[in-house]
Amino acid sequence: MKYWVVAILLWCGAALAGEPVLTSEGLQPLLSSPQVRIVDIRDAQSFAGGHIQGAQNAPYNEWLGPPENFGILPPAQDMVALVQRLGLTPESHVVVVSAGSDGTDFGAAARVYWMLKSLGMKSLSILDGGMQAWDFDGMGTTKSLTPVARTDWTPAFNPRWTATREQVLEHVRKHDATLLDVRPQNFYLGQFKAPMARMAGTIPGALHQDFMRWVQNGSANAVPADEARTLAAEVKRPAGQDLVLFCNTGVWSALVWFEMHEIVGLEDVKIYPGSMVDWVQAPTPLPMLNAPSRGTQITQAFEQAWKNLKK
Repeated sequence: MKYWVVAILLWCGAALAGEPVLTSEGLQPLLSSPQVRIVDIRDAQSFAGGHIQGAQNAPYNEWLGPPENFGILPPAQDMVALVQRLGLTPESHVVVVSAGSDGTDFGAAARVYWMLKSLGMKSLSILDGGMQAWDFDGMGTTKSLTPVARTDWTPAFNPRWTATREQVLEHVRKHDATLLDVRPQNFYLGQFKAPMARMAGTIPGALHQDFMRWVQNGSANAVPADEARTLAAEVKRPAGQDLVLFCNTGVWSALVWFEMHEIVGLEDVKIYPGSMVDWVQAPTPLPMLNAPSRGTQITQAFEQAWKNLKK
């Protein structure tokens, strides 16, 4: 008899932990559970047009930092207020749902997942393919709002999976961590930069692996676990070193962190949330790799300004 009790407890524990990636078919039977909280990070208008039954809307911009670099973490009190409004507690099973249009959408969902995990959530999932997959699979939606009771949970951010600018600079000086730039190659080579970045290029010593390789054919679907393990094995990390991922503002790197840490199970993987925009906005210029010449920088700035005028 006691063996059946142990088996049931193990099953319940596995159910509570939640699968990192849920398909539409996997999520559907969980909707009746009072512990499940669907956090839909689409904009308010898209949410109002139809959403999963019981979902709470928390647009991705509510999870962002300041306008000059929204990759920086928002103030602690803002994060606490948001999780309280969503009715979350450490016992909740949160399923993050994005629009599901592309890899950047997946990255946004992964970034929210990473933030919630850092705030102490134990049971988290991402809907693979987001609402686009949910609709494609013929699952039902509603326009009705489901009220939830505000909680008084006051989580504290755990920096276990976070690297700061100062820590990354120390890694560059000591060569004691593996840095991985997950942006497309033209960013890594200094041929292109994010609009908020003051300069193109990458962090000295950084390896490169394009985040788009971690999604299926440009979609918001994670690659199969075997493929994720193969991709992770490409990154050669000396034993005992942290692996620090970065991009422009910590969205694409969140996607790779999610698959490396949550699916493959690699330890000591961190995100530099401010990423390259934060690096080049430092008051004192920091070392750069693949930075273009001054003349090229002027040309790039002119081209960016011209693109902005044409929008």
